[in-house]
Amino acid sequence: MNEKLKVIIENNQSVMKIPTGVRMLIRRCCKAVLALEGFTDSAEISVTIVDDATIHELNLKHRGIDRSTDVLSFPLGENGKYDTNMDTGAKMLGDIVISIEHAYEQAEKYGHSLQREIGFLTVHSLLHLLGYDHEDGGLEAVHMREKEEAVLTRVGLKRNGSYYDDGE
Repeated sequence: MNEKLKVIIENNQSVMKIPTGVRMLIRRCCKAVLALEGFTDSAEISVTIVDDATIHELNLKHRGIDRSTDVLSFPLGENGKYDTNMDTGAKMLGDIVISIEHAYEQAEKYGHSLQREIGFLTVHSLLHLLGYDHEDGGLEAVHMREKEEAVLTRVGLKRNGSYYDDGE
């Protein structure tokens, strides 16, 4: 288990209510991912909750994609090497940006709770910060999905059916 985990969570939107317990859920998901991955160093992760307009702007600026999305990951490391916070010695894994509007929409679309959707987006994005990728599909995407489900089950958010996203 990791020595110390600091998850900095900011709500930078005012369009939708963030339910009670979501901050604790995000922290539990981060802790569970790091435990599953055997990450034992102290770590820092930043999670920012935004609206669709903000994530659209970030997606265009950083990825050249002119539309909103559900979550963005901004890793601060590569190949297991991370920037270190000189004051604490913690590995700075990176930033996660979640669109709360997308989270509400996708929870409804897939027929599960908002908590499961936010948990999924957090786990998915943190795996990206740790170097996992699914962009090319194939075995790597399957491996990443298996890890996501293992973590979500571990934190009590087991999938209640199957869902498929065609990317639109």
